[in-house]
Amino acid sequence: MDAIQLAQELTPYATAAVTAYGAAVLARVESDAADATVSFGQRLLLRLTGRDAPDAQPTAEQDAVADSVSDLAGAPDDADLVAMVRVQIRRLMVADPTLAAEIAGWARPAAAATVTVTTSGERSPAVHNNYGTIHTGDHS
Repeated sequence: MDAIQLAQELTPYATAAVTAYGAAVLARVESDAADATVSFGQRLLLRLTGRDAPDAQPTAEQDAVADSVSDLAGAPDDADLVAMVRVQIRRLMVADPTLAAEIAGWARPAAAATVTVTTSGERSPAVHNNYGTIHTGDHS
């Protein structure tokens, strides 16, 4: 798999993990409440930064990924910092084809479904799923 394509595929997972955990994403701690995407992103970042093996010495490329993740943690909505994470992941994938092949073989979690709920009219409730009664009005 092409390193550029792989970096583009992996960046959303890394970004989701950074958004959820901030700089603490690089700590070797997992929360039971984390969803599959965030868990995958955290596992990915631990592997990309060399923090999945406590005795390993990170490479310069792995340190660059960790630095870009730390920067992104400070401003997770910054598109330029997301792009920097993607660039650093790509550089690491090019520098370490064995790691790229390993990660390319990982099963990725299914993308979360996006649900849009639209409502119209005064006091109309917006509900995705409801299995009971909905009362509206001043004296319900």
